[in-house]
Amino acid sequence: MYENMAILAVFVLVYSLIAGRVDKMPLSGSMIYVAFGLLMGPVVLGALDFNIDTEGIRTLAELTLAFVLFTDAANANLGVLRKTYGLPVRLLLIGLPLTILAGFGVGLALFRDLTWFEVAILATMLAPTDAALGKAVVENEAVPGKIREGLNVESGLNDGICVPILFTFLALATESNAGGSTAGLAARLVAQEIGIGVAVGLGLTLIGGGLLKTCVERGWITDVWSRIPIVALSVSCFAVAQVFGGSGFIAAFSGGLFFGALWKQHKARFLEAAEGTGDTFALLTWVVFGAAVVGQAIGRLSLPVLGYAVLSLTLVRMVPVALSVVGLGLNMESKLFLGWFGPRGLASIVFAIIVVNANLAGGDTITAVVVWTITLSILAHGVSANPLSKAYGRMMSQS
Repeated sequence: MYENMAILAVFVLVYSLIAGRVDKMPLSGSMIYVAFGLLMGPVVLGALDFNIDTEGIRTLAELTLAFVLFTDAANANLGVLRKTYGLPVRLLLIGLPLTILAGFGVGLALFRDLTWFEVAILATMLAPTDAALGKAVVENEAVPGKIREGLNVESGLNDGICVPILFTFLALATESNAGGSTAGLAARLVAQEIGIGVAVGLGLTLIGGGLLKTCVERGWITDVWSRIPIVALSVSCFAVAQVFGGSGFIAAFSGGLFFGALWKQHKARFLEAAEGTGDTFALLTWVVFGAAVVGQAIGRLSLPVLGYAVLSLTLVRMVPVALSVVGLGLNMESKLFLGWFGPRGLASIVFAIIVVNANLAGGDTITAVVVWTITLSILAHGVSANPLSKAYGRMMSQS
């Protein structure tokens, strides 16, 4: 345990010292984290030996995603979002279902050993985009505001929307849908996940944000402790929503949006610590992913697995995105940019662990596809985020 602790602590220390330099390189932090985990893990050097089960990885990934969703939503430019809300609405209500449908079609063609419901599960697992891996684009001011806010809202909500869809397909695949129709089950799950998630996120943020404001005005909170409330609030939104059967992801994102609206110009002081906590948790999550997951997936690589991963990151997303934004006046460069920057990551890891615990017959194949898609996404989107964002920004400024 102490060897693992020492290695991780030194790595966090070293990376924190050079993070600003890394941001200017054609590499992303997540690429370095996963590579370090793979190098130090049992497949290569064997220095890191995590005695961590799937639930531990799931908890780590969920907490990381909760921090990222809350802070990204709180930092959203609501003025831009109000003027361009049609873009994320199209991406979520049209692009997301079409992406699942496209992934389903590709899966049927490539995996004859999976049932239809298992293919639908795979397509749903890889439909949501990752807010953490997308930060390099969302925070890059070279990219036009409406595109950044569109991608931010899409990544903040699509994982929560996919949760009830995934559970519906899981129920059908495991023949546990004995009571009620498929449509009824899906509608009930969607209403429960989204409704409870939004209610918890807004309610807790209203209470927590109000208390925070009162305590600040009365001088009851010190500078040191002012770094803690948002960390606690983001976890509270996530965990309370999960307890009541809602989507913790939607609760964290809706709570963050509401907090940003409540505090506006004064939010930076309180968000700084939560952003740092999220970045640290992301580092640990990706190191664990590289050490404990990627190494095991190397032996499961096959042409169908690789083919699905490549198509999932390209045509399966890019074509539905292009179709969903028809009529919004976007040029081809914007459509391609939106379609390409749909990285897969934390949400898909959480979904993969849920599927592993469901003991599906095709679970090993599904898990292998998800792991390789995430790994390729980390590489492809990590390398391309900064240069493509700058190139796209210049192109849009000249047009």
